[in-house]
Amino acid sequence: MPLRHPPLPQRLPSASLAVRLALALGASVLILAALWWWRPALLLPGTRGLVMEGGDPYLRALMRTISASESNVLRPYHVVHGGDSVVSLDQHPNRCESIGGGPNRGNCSTAAGRYQLLYGTWLELAAKHHPDHTDDPLDATRLSFAPRYQDLVVHAWLADPRAWGGMDVAQQLRQGRVQPVLRRLSSAWTSLGYGIESNRMSRQLPRIYQDLLREELARAGVDPADPAPKRKDRAADAGRS
Repeated sequence: MPLRHPPLPQRLPSASLAVRLALALGASVLILAALWWWRPALLLPGTRGLVMEGGDPYLRALMRTISASESNVLRPYHVVHGGDSVVSLDQHPNRCESIGGGPNRGNCSTAAGRYQLLYGTWLELAAKHHPDHTDDPLDATRLSFAPRYQDLVVHAWLADPRAWGGMDVAQQLRQGRVQPVLRRLSSAWTSLGYGIESNRMSRQLPRIYQDLLREELARAGVDPADPAPKRKDRAADAGRS
């Protein structure tokens, strides 16, 4: 009678499943790392393109970089301090939301929109730069806070050297001086790496800016070797009228 060999032990299905899960997890990590290195904007909803048309590509890239740190959410134009969203942008929401941490803990903030502008800051800027502003500063309380106007007002603000102690922000950026610009702007946006409320995104901002700048220069048809960009249109100039 032929000898029968004992059956080979069966591999445990749980071990096989664990290997497959580990491989899948490893592949996911590699994909995410590659996306972060090559195209960080895909992982940062706050860096999505602006609604406004035109403008200086260097300032446009800077604006998207600011929102990577200040409003990195799916609906950056609608977000208020704390992460909630508002439906209407007919005017600045002017909701004073509690500050839960940091040096201002216990106070409240009216910061809102893609650039987290305080209500008082918005009124001051809108009275100067909003396309629909009038000679009466009080009319700024009724001006639209729609995405396009948020962009136009902040673009005009960044383009005004008087607002930044005489610094021509766009010119500094064309010279590659990103960190001095972020340092100067930290008085307005405290999460840019040199203010009092840095976050996990702050250290990444110079590299994020460079990635976004390549997008904006390509969009505008500007040669990166040309320090004086030629804009396709002047729609953003309406924010400074």
